[in-house]
Amino acid sequence: MIGKLTGQLLEKNPPQILVDCHGVGYEVDVPMSTFYQLPATGQAVSLLTHFVVREDAQILYGFATAAEREAFRQLIRISGVGPRTALSVLSGMSVTELAQAVTAQEAGRIVKVPGIGKKTAERLLLELKGKLGADLPALGAAASAVGDAAADIQQALMALGYNEKDAAAALKALPAGVGVAEGIKLALKALAR
Repeated sequence: MIGKLTGQLLEKNPPQILVDCHGVGYEVDVPMSTFYQLPATGQAVSLLTHFVVREDAQILYGFATAAEREAFRQLIRISGVGPRTALSVLSGMSVTELAQAVTAQEAGRIVKVPGIGKKTAERLLLELKGKLGADLPALGAAASAVGDAAADIQQALMALGYNEKDAAAALKALPAGVGVAEGIKLALKALAR
């Protein structure tokens, strides 16, 4: 029903945000991977959405990328996995990491996500096999290298005493495909301002 929202970001209270679309404020639940990519409050934001209607609630979920939304939709199709659990999975690991875990059938990586037990992780692997990660060899290596570099840069910044929010903000300002060493230098310059 509601597939995309574009408007002004009014509030950020993880995992929920408030987006003003021409005078109508939409409360949207987002995974942390999307939350860290959001602009500052007052800025324009555009999110792909998934609308869930239940007997007792109507909830809007937002995603920065089509891959995140598709992974969310695949997850909620699995018996015993609701939208909150799917959001938790996407907050705990990237779509690429999830696809790699499914391809390699590594339940241990999924069990690390809070709220996911061994049986649920095994069910996820079984149900997602062939649906998630089939196109991984083509995009996985490059996306994984970029994701690993960003994770390494963020860890280095946090080890130097910056909080997670500042480190994530510095990462957003970096050019795409930057190496770890160069990325750390650029991020430190940006944070020093």
